[in-house]
Amino acid sequence: MTTYPNPLIPGFHPDPSAVRVGDAWYLATSTFEYLPGIPIHRSTDFVTWELIGHVATRPGQLGVEDVRTAGGAWAPTLRHRDGVFHLVVTDATGRGMLHFTATDPAGPWSDGDLITDSEGHASLDGIDPDIAWDADGTAIVTYSGLILGGEDAGRHLGILQARVDLDTHRALEEPRSLWSGTGGQFPEAPHLYEIDGRWYLLIAEGGTERGHGVSIARADRPEGPFETGPANPVVSARSTIRPVQNTGHGDLVIGPDGEWLCVLLGVRPRSMTRAFSALGRETFVTRVHWHEDGWPTMEPVALAPRPGTRVDVTFSPDVPLDGEWITPRRLPAEIADLTARPGWLVLRADGATLDDPRPVFVGRRQEHLTQSTSIELDCTAGVGGLAVRYDEDFHVEVEAGAGRVVARANVAGLVREWPVPLDADRITLHIESRRPDTDRGFARTSDVFHLAATVEGRRIDLAEVDGRFLSSETAESFTGRVVGVYAREGRVDAANWTSEGNDE
Repeated sequence: MTTYPNPLIPGFHPDPSAVRVGDAWYLATSTFEYLPGIPIHRSTDFVTWELIGHVATRPGQLGVEDVRTAGGAWAPTLRHRDGVFHLVVTDATGRGMLHFTATDPAGPWSDGDLITDSEGHASLDGIDPDIAWDADGTAIVTYSGLILGGEDAGRHLGILQARVDLDTHRALEEPRSLWSGTGGQFPEAPHLYEIDGRWYLLIAEGGTERGHGVSIARADRPEGPFETGPANPVVSARSTIRPVQNTGHGDLVIGPDGEWLCVLLGVRPRSMTRAFSALGRETFVTRVHWHEDGWPTMEPVALAPRPGTRVDVTFSPDVPLDGEWITPRRLPAEIADLTARPGWLVLRADGATLDDPRPVFVGRRQEHLTQSTSIELDCTAGVGGLAVRYDEDFHVEVEAGAGRVVARANVAGLVREWPVPLDADRITLHIESRRPDTDRGFARTSDVFHLAATVEGRRIDLAEVDGRFLSSETAESFTGRVVGVYAREGRVDAANWTSEGNDE
């Protein structure tokens, strides 16, 4: 029996959707306001996953340039039919409900077509779309939206559905309400499957926090009526002490050796009450068991972290930044210059700071609960540094330039600084996420940031910042920690990125 790592894809990778094509699996996750958007991972054993590309790699494919925090690419569904990969996604407060296609999942993907109502005037009004095909080959889009008809019409979310012409991307009918779950809040993330002659509808409900879970219903036809499963929720960590919490938003796929699996999101909280999830929502996997009555159950999501990793990045004008580098609301290539100074990443400030929605910032996801990152900085011509960002209201950084080095924490507009005079223009900056000290009792936070700088071989420890302030429960962003380099004034040159982490 295969042993799967959990998290399957560590760090900020929520809302997973997976599809098997031949002897390979492909997996897509949400990116919200970050670009490139919607990463595609590939595996041939469901254990080792490689980032092979993104869906949104060109301006305009997603309308994230001016979206509010937590807007952008929500909850993709990835499917394959007749040699073509299909992905549907909500571009929240951007373009609307979109359909992308590619013959190679590594890309390039299409520009994305807006899925409109039957009049062709507006996007279908909902989130978290799924795509399936009926016996005639007609596309069926199932999504979460306000309930249609009945005494609850327009008052609560439910699962809706409409057949869609994929040539015109127009609904062929008025949407219908299918099912509203078992009573948990926010029925969403539907996925529709035909299995052994029956149609199964898998959804998330309970909200994406501690009440999260996966529930299931089935019908003889894709449009229902749907019968509620007898063992719902089929997976949830609510009211448990399991190390993986918030489990939900699942998608079914046949894995190695023909066993059924469910990929789903979860978090790894820490602290005395396990209250703070530093890395945000990650992708996990659990086994699915089908029973004689035709209903599935799922195993609780077990924690099986990967070994520690080390990432060393040297910049070159001949090698573009790899797909792990992301930027809020614009593509990294718009701000990252690899040619001006060979061997260095050059950033030029444009008046924005980390407090703004579009900072001059490019980074990589924090993937381990304990992680240290360092970058060499030349601040001769500007001011910038190394930062951990949840969003524009929650970030910590070490900044150099203009005659000083300063550690800074911004927590919902509450700012504290720890400055030290600096008489050098070349400096190495460090941000380390460490387990909290428990010598004086139970830890009351997820981790502690240690902010430091090394100048001419001498390390200067600047500050310690409580990590709970950059957790999903505090920031309430849909993303996670992204560690990166930024420019605030003038020009900043960076070299020799090193990141090392583990899950101890």
